[in-house]
Amino acid sequence: MAKTTAKDAQDLYRALRSAYAAMPANLKMIDLYVVFAIMTALIQVVYMGIVGSFPFNSFLSGVLCCVGTAVLAVCLRIQVNKENKEFKDLPPERAFADFMLCNVVLHLVIMNFLG
Repeated sequence: MAKTTAKDAQDLYRALRSAYAAMPANLKMIDLYVVFAIMTALIQVVYMGIVGSFPFNSFLSGVLCCVGTAVLAVCLRIQVNKENKEFKDLPPERAFADFMLCNVVLHLVIMNFLG
């Protein structure tokens, strides 16, 4: 039983690795950006746990900004992916412009929340 589970896990790992190797470079870059944003949010949470959360609104702003940016990047990735049939008529430039405009709005809201 344990050998079967280990073999299944190895097969899954190989399948995911080959699928990721076949992925276009622009999607890999967006994936890296999402991972960076999530890791930044986690680092802020750990820092808050160690040091404290005196200006709580600034901590909350930083974490929400990182998470919001990651969500917008995932939306960009969905729109740019050529295999997604829903957005086949949407040019990548338009998707990137939407991403940038939403990021500007997100950061304006975050700056307003900071006060």
